[in-house]
Amino acid sequence: NCLNCANCCKNYSPRFKTPDIRRVSKYLRMKEGDFIETYLRLDEEGDYVVRTKPCPFLGADNACSIYDQRPSDCARFPYTDEDVLYKRQALTLKNSSFCPIVYYVLEKLRMVEG
Repeated sequence: NCLNCANCCKNYSPRFKTPDIRRVSKYLRMKEGDFIETYLRLDEEGDYVVRTKPCPFLGADNACSIYDQRPSDCARFPYTDEDVLYKRQALTLKNSSFCPIVYYVLEKLRMVEG
């Protein structure tokens, strides 16, 4: 249960793509520029990510205050049902270091292949 953990929200940030910024800022009733200025920064790869850790939208109960409007990276995480698991192995290994379900899936695959 992700609500028991929320390590992804506590330690990492999703990319906020233009549609995500548009959708979340509208949901929060903010201008896009104000939303970016308040919550986001550009990372080394030129992607918008949250300014702070943990994510400013993570509640004390590990629930997301913008869950229905969350960025697509959040909606897709932990990518265990996508080809990202195989195609982006470095990302998968990184994710397995903090996400119990990714670690569990990799261990199960190792047992099947081993």
